[in-house]
This record gives sequence, structure tokens and C-alpha cells, in this order.
Amino acid sequence: MANEKNEWGSNISFLLAMIGSAVGLGNIWRFPYVLYSNGGGAFYIPYITAVLILGIPFLILEYGVGYNFKSSFPKAIRSISKKWEYLGWFLPVAIFMILVYYISILGWDGFYVIISAFKGWGADPNNYFTNTFLQSTESVSGIASVVPVIAVSILAGWFILWFISHRNLEDGIGRVSKALVPLLFIIMIGIVIFSLTLPGAGIGLSQLFNPDWSLLADFNIWMAAFGQIIFSLSLGMCIAFTYASYAQDDSDLVSNVLYVAVANCGFENFAAIGVFSILGYMSLQSGVAVPDLVTQGTGLVFIVYPEVFNVLGGIANIIGPLFFFTVYLAGITSVLALLEPVSVSIQNKFGWSRNKTVTVLCIIGGACSMIYATAMGSYILGIADTFLNQIALLIGVIFECILFAWIFDASKIIPSLNKNSKTLKIGKWWIVAIKYIIPIVLGFVWIGGLFGVISSGSIVELSILAILAVILIGFTVILKKLPAKSKDWDETQQRL
Repeated sequence: MANEKNEWGSNISFLLAMIGSAVGLGNIWRFPYVLYSNGGGAFYIPYITAVLILGIPFLILEYGVGYNFKSSFPKAIRSISKKWEYLGWFLPVAIFMILVYYISILGWDGFYVIISAFKGWGADPNNYFTNTFLQSTESVSGIASVVPVIAVSILAGWFILWFISHRNLEDGIGRVSKALVPLLFIIMIGIVIFSLTLPGAGIGLSQLFNPDWSLLADFNIWMAAFGQIIFSLSLGMCIAFTYASYAQDDSDLVSNVLYVAVANCGFENFAAIGVFSILGYMSLQSGVAVPDLVTQGTGLVFIVYPEVFNVLGGIANIIGPLFFFTVYLAGITSVLALLEPVSVSIQNKFGWSRNKTVTVLCIIGGACSMIYATAMGSYILGIADTFLNQIALLIGVIFECILFAWIFDASKIIPSLNKNSKTLKIGKWWIVAIKYIIPIVLGFVWIGGLFGVISSGSIVELSILAILAVILIGFTVILKKLPAKSKDWDETQQRL
């Protein structure tokens, strides 16, 4: 890497940064819907199973290998096998493409922080969000129509990301994580406590936790659970790998994995309580059943919540901005983590400084994200999200698991992991999970996702998917083929 401080100042900085990367914007709106629509309380059985046999074992794998190499993801892959270096660039490029659209959603929320103070969405939040704010259209001609307020909101997000990330690790991400992550939890606790006091809160909670045990025989509920854990713990996004490469030599990586898993799962379940308490209140006030109020995806944040704030009265002018500010904090912790893998990879190979790398990436990312500031932007965003998460990322994760578990032989890092662990000792159960269970499970999820995308996609959607695939593969090849400028690019650095 460049001659800069690239190590966490303390284990607490490392831990909070990892928790922040997991506890992101998506956990606030995605998990409540997944939990509700997949059997309610019954969903916890496959959910906990997924945490135990997928989430924790795979995070330990990424932590352990990242800690061992103390380098960027592609450099570590190159050290293991030069034939696999394409994978080393494939995942960071995919993560950067996710960052480009993710920060667009963050920009939407930033705007809602402002207008929530006076309920600027009016009496019909759905119409405002879709037609007035996004000016959404599925027509290709919408690409030529830029929505200025969205463009400004997105660029503001990139500026904040640059301002924090261009500093050295501890002064930038470390310091921000120490402030934002605790604040995020404190504000969310306040919102949930308030939501539980609302009339009708019990209606929503009964809908949320009412178990439908019959669904446990449905293969889809198990796939939904594993998909949720992949999403919420950011598995395979190189984030855990990259952050662990900065860890101090005496770091208790296994215990940190457990802390991150518990914090993430606790946060998303706690958020679900608040979401459905508010939906129960809304159901009581409007006479509309909770199932008819539940909206998948970003609609839960930008449509359902504004509708709730409309019936809350004057108190919503305080609760509204506080809620959207909380969502914004969650998004900031995530985008910081998403930028890091490709940033440190470029620093490693081309010898750039952290400041230069982050500046160039933010300029490129800001320019690319303008596609999501067009009238067709939200439509393209949905397609990009599906492609990158269900197809590109998952196939990369499967190969990553095979490479680390089989070719690198992850069993050789077990002694080091157990030496510093004060909680859980890993052994044969871990090897079985990463060599067999995880690749097989993710293979089923990937095949199902690929089939669903292809079978249901229109000509326009499939064309956009093809363009995204070309961009992903193209930049992967370019970054792999460009000659390295760093003198130590081919030097293998291992701690174990």
C-alpha cells in the first residue's frame, strides 16, 4: 500500500466499522418485509440456521484470510494463484457498481430529511415519490431527462463520502464509526420505544410475529433466509476481508465476527418491531389491514413512513426528520465500507495515495451515478440491484469460497484464529461449512435468482442487464491487465 497509516488505531475502531458496514440502510426497510412475508415468527428457524451455517462461518473465512494477507483483495488472490486474479478484481468492481446506485438511494433519503420537517410530500406520498420527486418512467427517453434535485442530493452524498474517506483510516472511517454507529443505535432505540406507545402497535406486532409453521416446508422460505443473511452481513463484498487486513496482530477476529453478527441481527429485528408497530397504528387509524400497507423495497421508507407521519400530527415534524436522519446515518456507514475494497485495491496495484485514489473514485462514481438522477433512474436502479446482488455478487462469492477453502486451504489459519479467540474455537465444523455447505447453498440461490431474472425480464430489462454485465466484465479485465506500478505488487505478505 501507499506509505500511509493503514491500520486501525484500536480494536474498537475495527469492530464499530464492521458493525456499521453490516447495519446499513437496507436493514431498516428490507428485513421487516422479508420477515413478515416468509412466515412471521416461523421465519426465525431458517433465519437462525442461516446465521449459524452461512453468516458466521463465511465471515470468519473472510476475516481470517484478509487478516493473513494484510493486503487488498486482488493482491491476496494473486498471491494465492495468478490464474484467479480476475476474481480479485471482479468483486471490487461489482461492489463499486453497487455503491454507485446505493448512494443514489442515500441521496433520496437526504432530500427527505429536509422535506419531512414540513411534510413536503403532501397528502399522497406515493404520487409525490414516484411522479413528483423521481419523475419515474420506464421509457428509454427518460435517460435524457435529469431531475436536478436528485442530482444535487446524490452529489452531496459523494462529497460526504469523499470528505470522510480521503483521510487516513483511523482519522476518517475509524473516527466516524465511533460517532455514527452508537448514535445510530441510540436514535433507533428512541424511535422504536416511541412506536410501541402508539395505539394499535399490537396489531402490527401480531401480524409480524404470528408464525405460519406450514411455510417451513417451503424451500423458498429457506432461500429467503439465506439470501437475507448474505444481504445484511454483506457477505462476499470484500468489506470484511479489507477491514480485517487493517486489523492489529492481536485482534480477536472470531469474537469480532460474533459481535458483528449479534449486533446486525439484533438491529434489524429491533427495527422490524418499530416498523410494524407504526404500521399497526396506521392500520388502526386508516382501517386498512396491515398486509395491504406492507410495501416491499424502498417504498417502505419513502411511501409508507410519510403516510404514517401524515396521520401523526405535529409530532411528526420532529419524528420525521429524526427517522430519515437515522436512515441517512445507516447509509453513510454502508457507503464508507463499499468504497474501501476498490480503493485499497487500486492503491496496492498502482501505488496511488489514499487521497488521490478516493478523489478519483468519487469523481468517477459521481459521474456514473447521474444515470440514476434521470427520470429512468429508479427503473435502472432496480435492474442493477437485481443483477449485481442476485447474479454477479453471488457467483463471485461462490468462487471466493472455493478459492479460500480449497486452493488456499483455510484450515491452516485455524491455529491463529483460535489463539486469539476468547469466545468460540473453530474446528472441523467450520471446514465442512466453508468447503461444502456454503458453496452448495449459494449455488441453489444463484441458480434460482438467475432463472427468475431471465424468465421474467422484458427486452429492455435484459438489454440493461447485458450492458451492466459488459461494464462489469470490461473493467475487471482492464484493471487486471493494466501493468502494476507498485514495486511490491508481486510480493507475498502473510502474517501466518
